[in-house]
Amino acid sequence: MLILASASPRRQELLRNAGMSFVVEAANVDEAVDQGESPEACVQRLSRLKAGTVFEANQGRAQVLGADTIVVVGTEILGKPVDAADAARMLRMLSGTEHRVLTGVCLLTPGSVPREDVRCEATRVTMKVLTEEEIAGYIATGEPMDKAGAYAVQGRASRWIPRIEGCYFNVVGLPVALVFEMLQVAGSGSRA
Repeated sequence: MLILASASPRRQELLRNAGMSFVVEAANVDEAVDQGESPEACVQRLSRLKAGTVFEANQGRAQVLGADTIVVVGTEILGKPVDAADAARMLRMLSGTEHRVLTGVCLLTPGSVPREDVRCEATRVTMKVLTEEEIAGYIATGEPMDKAGAYAVQGRASRWIPRIEGCYFNVVGLPVALVFEMLQVAGSGSRA
């Protein structure tokens, strides 16, 4: 049995659409960035923390998948906005830029010696220049409030994304092909 250590409806939908069987047990962890931590190290640490929390709660008897997604502009890490003003700040930073979306993925597999596989997927995203009216209107929809970088590529923000280089699903919140590969390496196959 695979446990997804995430309450994200987007991650759940991506796994379901790929035909993967799983149950959900959200991990409640502090998602703060450690000072001096690189974006790649951050998402890998947080995905490991989420998976590890749920793995321990199940006494190491179930396979657990944890993930964490961030948006990176230059050297600044953007997580989920804390409020509308923070969402506006993030969207202004992203406006007219090419930025990176990183997702750390951790798969813990039970065994006499539990197996840990931690990886990071990166995707480059180009966003057109946004007006203040577009930013305010988008925030008013509520869509940006629980999304890293304050936008949903699969939602209304899609009209502002002319180019993506890399895994589209990574930008949604879970690099499905990478997860499938990790499950295969762990011997879980496609119907985890």
